Amino acid sequence: MFGLHQALDKSIYRPLAMGYQHVVPKPVRSGLRNFFGNLTEPVVFLNYLLQFKFGKAAETLARFTINSTLGVGGLFDIAKTKDFNLPHRNNSFGDTLAYYGVGPGPYLFLPLMGPTTLRDVLGGPLDGAVLPLAIGKPFSDWRYQLSNGAITGLDLRAESDPELRALFGGAVDPYATLRSVWLQNRAAEVAGLRHHQLEPQSPSELDDPLRDPGAPAASPSESRAPEFQDPLADPAAPAPAKAPN
Repeated sequence: MFGLHQALDKSIYRPLAMGYQHVVPKPVRSGLRNFFGNLTEPVVFLNYLLQFKFGKAAETLARFTINSTLGVGGLFDIAKTKDFNLPHRNNSFGDTLAYYGVGPGPYLFLPLMGPTTLRDVLGGPLDGAVLPLAIGKPFSDWRYQLSNGAITGLDLRAESDPELRALFGGAVDPYATLRSVWLQNRAAEVAGLRHHQLEPQSPSELDDPLRDPGAPAASPSESRAPEFQDPLADPAAPAPAKAPN
């Protein structure tokens, strides 16, 4: 799936995204990004309620109200200015499942969707069903859903292009590098929901893209460099006794 995505990205996704960035003026792109982002606030609000975080739910509701009115339907992100100080926060049904202890399950990479886990795949359709079920049209109309997915997808791909180029530029194994970075970031997001902070990774852990971020940390004795040994020695043989002084 990763190889298929990379091939499609090189031939279709990236050229379309960079063309969108080149043709559409930046203020228009920002307005569309704000508009569609504002429509995700009800999902964020609902998940904060499910997590019994009523303070953050109230802030999300205030943000949605301000941007929907003063922000001209969400085209301008007025709520994040210093006058209101209400920045956007990501929250989803995948986060709610994680908050209540549901494990991530296997790591997946899906074309058009990118890196994810089974838990987030199960929560994704619930996020997308909130507005169509609660309001109906136009959110249940396939034309709105297609335009929303196309515009937000192209904008996200264009905005993330520098980070992706930096990530894959010197990677020996691009798939393993992306998997490691994504899983570590996702684990940090889940820890933030529970008001926990992950311990900072050591340089050796960050430099190894093949390391499983879910594996237990090595003990101090394991992390030390091994002593030089005879490469022809039998590893199952008993250790030789030390010579007396």
